[in-house]
Amino acid sequence: MDFVAARMPRDQERTLPRGACDTHNHVYGPFDAYPLEHPPDYPVPLSPVETYLRMLEIAGLERGVLVQPTQQGCNVKPLLNALRVADGRLRGVAAARPDVSDAALERMGEAGVVGLRFVDAPMPSGTPRPGSVGFDSISALAPRMGQLEWSVNVWGRLATLMDNLDTLLQPELPVVFEHMGMPDVAEGVDGRHFRNMLALLREGRIWVKLVVCRCSQQTPGYGDLRPFADALLLANADQLLWGSDWPYIAMLNREPDVTDLLDVLLDWVDDADLQGKILVENPARIFSFDRALQGPKQQVTV
Repeated sequence: MDFVAARMPRDQERTLPRGACDTHNHVYGPFDAYPLEHPPDYPVPLSPVETYLRMLEIAGLERGVLVQPTQQGCNVKPLLNALRVADGRLRGVAAARPDVSDAALERMGEAGVVGLRFVDAPMPSGTPRPGSVGFDSISALAPRMGQLEWSVNVWGRLATLMDNLDTLLQPELPVVFEHMGMPDVAEGVDGRHFRNMLALLREGRIWVKLVVCRCSQQTPGYGDLRPFADALLLANADQLLWGSDWPYIAMLNREPDVTDLLDVLLDWVDDADLQGKILVENPARIFSFDRALQGPKQQVTV
C-alpha cells in the first residue's frame, strides 16, 4: 500500500476562541501497527495520533473529533488508541455493525467514543464504499446508542439523506450530517432537498458540519458554498459545527490547509459569539466534551 505524508497547516495567526474544536478528522497509521482493513488503490496520508495532535496545535485548535475512516472498516483499535493517548482532548465517532457486543460498545464509550458513523456514499462506480456501515444498520443499533447517549453521524449525498429520513431520525438520538449534507451546489440554496434540510435544522432535528472541501473545488475561498453556509447560519447556528476533514484522503494533491479553512470560517462568521458557538459550545454539547466519559446507563440487549 502506498502512503504519503499528511499535509500540515501553516501557523495560526488569528485568535480562536479557547476550546476551539475540529469536529471531522481521521487518523491513519502507523501502518505496521494498524494496517488498513480495506486498503484503497490510492496513496493514504500517514497521520498517526502524534502527527494529528501536532496538527491541532499548529492550527490553534484545542480539541478534535476523530471519525472512523471507511478504509478501516469496524476495526476501531487505531481510533481508541488515539483517544486514550490524547487524555481527554479528543472524542470519537466509531463504526460498528449490529452484531457488535454490548461489552465492545461500552469499551468504546469509556475511551471517548460518543457516536457511530453510517455511510451511503457510493464509489464513483456506484458500488458501496468498502468498509462502510450503511444506513440500514441504524435501527438495529439505535436502542443501545440511546443508552450510551451517542449520536448518529451520517455521510451521503443530500438527496440520499432526504430519502432516508425515516431511518436516520431515530427517537431521542441526535443526528449529525457530515460534509454540509453534501448538497448539490448546482441546484442552489432554493433546491428542494436543501430547503428540506434547512427546515430540519430550524426545528433542531439535525446537526450539520460545516466541512467544505468535499463539496466544492473553488479553493481557497469556496465562494460557491457561501450562500449555503449563510442559509445554515440563519436557520439555526446553535446546531452547526466546523471541521476540516484532515488529513484529506483521496484528494490527490488538492489537499487544503487547515488554517486556511479556519480563515474561511472566520471570514464567513465574523461575529465572535457565533464563532464561539460553532467552534466551542456546539461541539462540547453534541460530542460530550463537558461530560465525564461513561458506559451505558444500563445494559441493554437487542
